[in-house]
Amino acid sequence: MGTDMLSRCNQADSPVDRFISVVAWNISTLRPPIFGFAPYNPILGETHHVSRANLNVLLEQISHHPPVSALHATDEKQKIQLIWCQQCVPKFNGIAVVNEVRGKRQLKLLSRGETYEMNSPDLLIRILPTPGVDWDGDVRIRCPENGLEAELHYGHKSFLGLRGSHRSVKGKILETSTKRTLFEFNGNWDRTVTMKDNASRKLTVIYNAEEVYSGLKTPIVNDLQGVLSTESAAVWSELSEALMRHDWEKANEAKNAVEEKQRELLRERESKGETWVPQHFTLTRNKDGVWDCLPIHQWVPPAPIIVPLS
Repeated sequence: MGTDMLSRCNQADSPVDRFISVVAWNISTLRPPIFGFAPYNPILGETHHVSRANLNVLLEQISHHPPVSALHATDEKQKIQLIWCQQCVPKFNGIAVVNEVRGKRQLKLLSRGETYEMNSPDLLIRILPTPGVDWDGDVRIRCPENGLEAELHYGHKSFLGLRGSHRSVKGKILETSTKRTLFEFNGNWDRTVTMKDNASRKLTVIYNAEEVYSGLKTPIVNDLQGVLSTESAAVWSELSEALMRHDWEKANEAKNAVEEKQRELLRERESKGETWVPQHFTLTRNKDGVWDCLPIHQWVPPAPIIVPLS
């Protein structure tokens, strides 16, 4: 079983140790992206509901144009809540497509009265000179309740691969009021990340990717009757089966069928003057075009799809 980085955030006794655990958990949310053709284009209202132990996670595609997704995850036993709302905005710079991930991510430790706000790095899809995908950019984590914040920079090798480090992360934790740096960290998010205590000069490993990745298991359906028709696995089942058989013609037909059904539903709503409303979130958009969402329910219920612990 892999390391449960999220539960660690709530278990540490001191605010500083909890903040360090949140930084380590934030690093653990990254996965090595795979470059290639992606046949799945999330449809409006598509959901993904999955559980692992006491953590129940629910995602919903709350907008199609532009694409915006929302996440609500809760662990009622640990009194942990996650709320994410994010939109990908692609920009082409000549050699790569930079997908800027806009939106707010919140991690709430309810029993501690702490809310950690953070953003996401960008997804960099390189086209030249060698195709590939990387996470890139700056992430800021802040907790007003304990007066701490972190600055992280995710990096990659340069255009010709002569500068930089592959999948690197470096940064610091500082006091918000004084801007005094307490800790500095450095490493690679797909390997290990070490942290230096600026007071004692002590070095410690705060993240080991192998320990986290080694416990990951393939989700399984625990309750077939409980799987909603909007569940990703149900929406794209025919496409997925065709891809596994290498039946590209059938895969294309299955993809077109899903998209045509969405167009039909859109025409039907427009003819009736109806506006689509998310099932699990309330949705707002300010004058600057920034999306935000709130979950309708306090706790996410256990899911019909589970990730085994072992």
